[in-house]
Amino acid sequence: MPVLTFNQLSQSFGGTDIFAGLSGSIPHGAKIGLVGPNGIGKTTLLRILVGTAEPSSGAVFVTRETRIGYLQQDAVAAFTDPAHTVHEEMRTVFAPLEAQAAELRRLEEAMAYGAVSDEELERYGSLQEAFELAGGYEYELRIEQVLTGLGFDRDLWDMPLAHCSGGQKTRALLARLLLEGPDLLVCDEPTNHLDAEALEWLEETLANWNGALLLVSHDRYFLDRVATTIWEMSRNGLEEYRGNYSAYLLQREDRWNWRTQEFERVQAHFLKELDYIKRNIARDSTVRQAQGRMRRLVREVKAVEIGGTGALDQSWSVFMEESGGISEDKWNVAQLEQRIKGLQAPDPGAIRFRIRLQSRQRGGDLVLRAAGLRIGFPETELFEADDILLTRGECAALIGPNGVGKTTFLRTLMGEIAPLAGEIRLGANLDIGYFAQGFQPADLEHSVLDELFAHQPMLPAAGRDYLARFLFRGEDVFKPVRALSGGERARLAVAVLSLSKANILLLDEPTNHLDLPSQEALQAALQAFEGTILLVSHDRYLIERLATQIWELRDGRLLVYEGDYAAYKQTLMLEAQRQAVAAPSRAAAPRAVPVSGKASAGAALAQTEARIEELERALERLNATLVEATATQRWQEVQSLGRQYKEAQNQLEGLLQQWEWQAQSVPELVAA
Repeated sequence: MPVLTFNQLSQSFGGTDIFAGLSGSIPHGAKIGLVGPNGIGKTTLLRILVGTAEPSSGAVFVTRETRIGYLQQDAVAAFTDPAHTVHEEMRTVFAPLEAQAAELRRLEEAMAYGAVSDEELERYGSLQEAFELAGGYEYELRIEQVLTGLGFDRDLWDMPLAHCSGGQKTRALLARLLLEGPDLLVCDEPTNHLDAEALEWLEETLANWNGALLLVSHDRYFLDRVATTIWEMSRNGLEEYRGNYSAYLLQREDRWNWRTQEFERVQAHFLKELDYIKRNIARDSTVRQAQGRMRRLVREVKAVEIGGTGALDQSWSVFMEESGGISEDKWNVAQLEQRIKGLQAPDPGAIRFRIRLQSRQRGGDLVLRAAGLRIGFPETELFEADDILLTRGECAALIGPNGVGKTTFLRTLMGEIAPLAGEIRLGANLDIGYFAQGFQPADLEHSVLDELFAHQPMLPAAGRDYLARFLFRGEDVFKPVRALSGGERARLAVAVLSLSKANILLLDEPTNHLDLPSQEALQAALQAFEGTILLVSHDRYLIERLATQIWELRDGRLLVYEGDYAAYKQTLMLEAQRQAVAAPSRAAAPRAVPVSGKASAGAALAQTEARIEELERALERLNATLVEATATQRWQEVQSLGRQYKEAQNQLEGLLQQWEWQAQSVPELVAA
């Protein structure tokens, strides 16, 4: 049963239509990724669905008692109280449990002095059972797991929300929403402001989410791991594809190929019918049949003009009801022929720029060799590096947290900064093309056209034609660079890069600010590039499809992993699996409610012992499954099992500490 349904939603501002006629539903447990070009209205649609904005027309229906959580880009407006600390905001989720805990403590104090009735003792037992079932002994551990998972160190827990950065506020809101566990979680760019570890934790959490998800994200790898359905929003409306992002790409290509073929078949059929009409409409013996076929053909052509070839598959009554009817104007044969030949072929809807990366000359087989490198500045060393060897046609992906020296390393390779130690040897006949993150030209007052001419002189008409391939059309070419959006600057940087005719590309976050269609276009161009690539990027989807080596900056060292991204991930998973089995993690014990009174304390102790035994058996089963999964190289399962094992160990340690605390109140039971 759907938790939310919407029908014929439209939105416009002033005289501008943002979108029109969108319909769909979100089933319970669905994991939907909403994709589409920038400016198509994705955030506007989310706001309408969660009830923070009204549509121009259409309706949204939410199932009764459905709880909706919304991660918006402006997180501060969603907090309970901006004066709360991060940890206090998380505890608001469990306010009912804390009220129960207070009542339990009150009853325990009364029980300690024997001032309780039989009814109060019975109420205490019921309340304690309800408290435990609701997670009363574990919610502090849940808070710790979520905050730690999203990258909040303990020293940030007591920071007031008002003092947090924008990224920290977004992560804090996401943490609270995950703890609330709504029936439908709607997230607008949830991966923004997350480091690699937090991102992987969030992917694992959402992949196992019990409720429904609706996600807008530019992170294709994230959509691959979490989404099981893709909604594509374009000028054609909203279309649904089953599967993750990669499955959507394949289906979309097949779907549009089929639609193109179907359009060509229908148009050929129309022209064949028209030919019969032309040959027979003037003959007395066949005029009535020709006129009947012409009336039917006119109706079909009008239907295709309104609803595409799919309109021909509907019954006429259904089509008339859904389309609002068609005009009754008459056409002659010449007009009918003109309308058939003027039918528009199906348009995928997403506008992509067109790029082709070609080299001026072929470089040598050796592109880069380095040994004993130490990178940084005279007063600050950033990292030292393993020995490096990069050959022609390879792609090395340089990954690591922000601020560890990735851009500095690129500048060192280009000779702008000298290495602190070691040797760098570049190959012969290298033409270097550099994509700088943020694209900051020397003169920000340059127009887009002027910036192009600064890199390669050409006639104005040729320059405008060239820029049109990168979606700079009309007056856009005269916009000053300082006024460009992040996505526009990225497209201009790619346009300039394409002119360089380089045979080695140094790319610093090339997909930042690009919408998904533009990311796909750039990826296709890089996959077709015959030269060498050194890629600095957080875009795991791009890395997965391009990299032949992974260079990871970690703990002050550049580590070289031969092989693609999948091989790199397998290596890390094996390391994580070994650590999970060999080195149990320590975690803070969940905050427990003390139990007083001999009978109730004894019962609570027995309950804790039973839970410890059950968890120990679960750990044994997990360990056996983990060993088997490792032996059979089921690496994705190994990663998931390793995290489950770690969480189970955390819970066991908390229960053991709880048992020790409870045992102090009834030592005679423990001794017995």
